[in-house]
Amino acid sequence: MPAGSGAGGSGAGASGADGSGAGGSGARGSGAAQRRTVSGRGRPWPLARLGHLYATCVGFVWGSIWSTGRVERHRGLWIFRGMPRWSFGRGGSCVGSCYLTDRNTSPAVLRHELVHREQWRHYGLALPLLYLLAGRDPLRNRFEIEAGLADGGYLKRARSGSARVRRRASDSSGSADR
Repeated sequence: MPAGSGAGGSGAGASGADGSGAGGSGARGSGAAQRRTVSGRGRPWPLARLGHLYATCVGFVWGSIWSTGRVERHRGLWIFRGMPRWSFGRGGSCVGSCYLTDRNTSPAVLRHELVHREQWRHYGLALPLLYLLAGRDPLRNRFEIEAGLADGGYLKRARSGSARVRRRASDSSGSADR
């Protein structure tokens, strides 16, 4: 399930990805998550605010029941750690402004989830259906692409050390094209 979509400017209403209401002009609202969502999404859907609030309440209750870890607030996103694996999808799920996970809380993942939170703000309760229609493959799902595939852990980041090791191994194999 999606998380939030790092709004800003005209993206998902008048509030920034940090929940500051700055719309991308605040000091905290200038992150990568926010730049990704200034994609000209336009005005939030009708009743989206109410749907987002309802989803946040559902996520908060679900997280309060099952979380055995620390609960904290990060830039307007409630993070419920220590959730049982069966209680969320993939590495974590964003429901309204609540991120439910076991321990998947790296800075990159939180940027990704902030974008999903903004998607909830923009689409409200239509988001789960839209997300489902976008497909289960995160590499083709428009909501995951907007949130950032690399930040969400869907793309493997190249490590310079491992690339060097592969290059050395192929060089020592005696290739004939030197």
